Amino acid sequence: MLKPSQTLHNHLEKIPGDDLNGVKTFDPVVDRAAAEQSTLWEVRTEEQPYAFLSDPTVEEKNRYGQKIDLLDLSGLPAERSLYINDNPEVGANPNRNKQHGFFFTADNCIGCHACEAACAEKNETPAHLAFRSVGYVEGGSFPDYQRLNISMACNHCDDPVCLKGCPTRAYTKHAEYGAVLQDPDTCFGCGYCTWVCPYNAPQLDPIEGQVSKCNMCVDRLEVGLKPACVSACVGNALDFGVIENVPHNREQAEASIPGFPDPTITHPNIRFQQTRGLPDEMKRTDSAPVKYRKAASGRYEPVVDRSKDATTGGSTRHWNLARLSSRENPLVLFTLATQAAVGTFALAFLGDQFGIEALVRFNQGPAYVLLATLSWLLAAGGLFMSTLHLGKPLRFYRGFNNLRHSPVCREGLGIALFLGALALHILFSLPANGWIQSLYAGLFGAAINTLIAPATAAAIAAAWGALAIAGGLAGLYYMNRCYRIKARPFWDHWQVASSFFGTALSLGALLGGAVMIAALALEGAAYSEIILLAGTVLSLGLAIEGLGLLAHARAMNAAQHEGAASHYVQRTTFGNTYRLRNLLLGTGLLAAVALVISGASSPWALAAWGVLGAALLAASAIGRALFYVLVIPTTMPGAFFWKNKGFEEHARAIGLAAMPQVGVVPQGH
Repeated sequence: MLKPSQTLHNHLEKIPGDDLNGVKTFDPVVDRAAAEQSTLWEVRTEEQPYAFLSDPTVEEKNRYGQKIDLLDLSGLPAERSLYINDNPEVGANPNRNKQHGFFFTADNCIGCHACEAACAEKNETPAHLAFRSVGYVEGGSFPDYQRLNISMACNHCDDPVCLKGCPTRAYTKHAEYGAVLQDPDTCFGCGYCTWVCPYNAPQLDPIEGQVSKCNMCVDRLEVGLKPACVSACVGNALDFGVIENVPHNREQAEASIPGFPDPTITHPNIRFQQTRGLPDEMKRTDSAPVKYRKAASGRYEPVVDRSKDATTGGSTRHWNLARLSSRENPLVLFTLATQAAVGTFALAFLGDQFGIEALVRFNQGPAYVLLATLSWLLAAGGLFMSTLHLGKPLRFYRGFNNLRHSPVCREGLGIALFLGALALHILFSLPANGWIQSLYAGLFGAAINTLIAPATAAAIAAAWGALAIAGGLAGLYYMNRCYRIKARPFWDHWQVASSFFGTALSLGALLGGAVMIAALALEGAAYSEIILLAGTVLSLGLAIEGLGLLAHARAMNAAQHEGAASHYVQRTTFGNTYRLRNLLLGTGLLAAVALVISGASSPWALAAWGVLGAALLAASAIGRALFYVLVIPTTMPGAFFWKNKGFEEHARAIGLAAMPQVGVVPQGH
């Protein structure tokens, strides 16, 4: 939280006796009269010389080729105000418009957590949030067992994926200091930024229903002070200044250390020194089955730690059905419902447009509007469930603020377009509906065709139906793009698209076929062609999804990263559940193909389709729940009791989570 102080000062002066390379800072002990009339922020009298910014030289570009002078990139005026707490005053830091960043010397960090405490005090964060946190990795054997501490906050990246992903545009990359700032009041708590950030910087507060994060202490920077965490570091491990400037008495400025995610994802503005020799393999102390192994290049890369599976260790398979439930349950329902809705309507509408006789006959009957309405209700219900996933559901309308960058916005727009166009398609399909014609004639004594010519209504309905299909397909495409996240390698595979579009085909054919067969059976019409068509589409959907799952499993088995670790958990912690899902999909595909080939339409065949449908619904629900529960992001390592999923689950199980100071909150969103 950026807060004004009780006493404000604006007197510029070098601190007597201290050489800060000519950078002027605010001296609160000089000219009390002038200080009392100031409109800037307080510099406490106990601030030490090392707490002041000092950057005598500045490079032109950073190691990624990005210009460090951000005014050259933005074209903005140099003297813009940040309006910190509505204060229009502009700081006098001569490097105010240069990209700043953190410098972490791992050799010096003793794991005292003073930086965490200073950050928490400065920002008044509750126990379950920390904008800066210290995790660690360990390796070696007695007597040479070593720990590497890692202090991490937001890295104010050159390419902030949080900014691009946020649907509400709550993030801004400022030319002032290069700070990536987030406005909690704009945020509606979807948590997507917490997915895409590789460093666990944005913090979702399920109690407040919004995200907040490190703000670089820009109020301190405006008066020449380093961030609070840097000033509090007792081991001189943290430093801060213009990026690429190596602090005094430092000899390295590396882009990565063991446990740090791939810097090419976002080009983070943090540099490291770590000269002390480390074992070739370093392990995390949290429950994530990931460790880091030194490669030939000298860089430590993630590999799967097969000594633990987040349950009992080893390779034993478990069910853990209760653990399939998560805070992402609304998204499980949203994705399945919208995919089924799009698939159902597409089957009925496109089949009619392509002249498939059975579907033409069905669409001319009274039940077509019922099926289209059912698709609309299913998609609308899914969209409603997605708003329940938000921390502040009443702010759902902000989900279209960042159409330029965010796939979440485009996904929502596609589904909204599907709903709107489908509603109009249903409206203009009414004149051709027998039930509606009878009802209208009974109420008004005239045919509904007197309102609009049937041919005109059919043409308009067809146009809106085509637009609904386009919107639905766009929504599914961007739904897939939402999960192609580099920070979550388990999701970053084309299997996501095959699963989403395959589910649209299989569940759409299942639901649409059931309604069509029932409607035609009630009319006494033949429905064998519907069984053949719906069964073929269902089989195609299952085949597409199955091929994607096979390719995904092969890719994850061959990989050595967090995605491979997620797959390892899938085969161990949820091993039996995973096999059940695969068994249901595999046997379902074989059974569907057999039923299609047989062409049977007897009551026994319909019963078999019913059993098959129930099995596929179960497989879809299990698979989608696994999709959300399994993912291990490329986050920084945690500790035994902090940012450790295993400890959080243990605390909830024994009731320790009821103590707010433990920092574990309920499974909400």
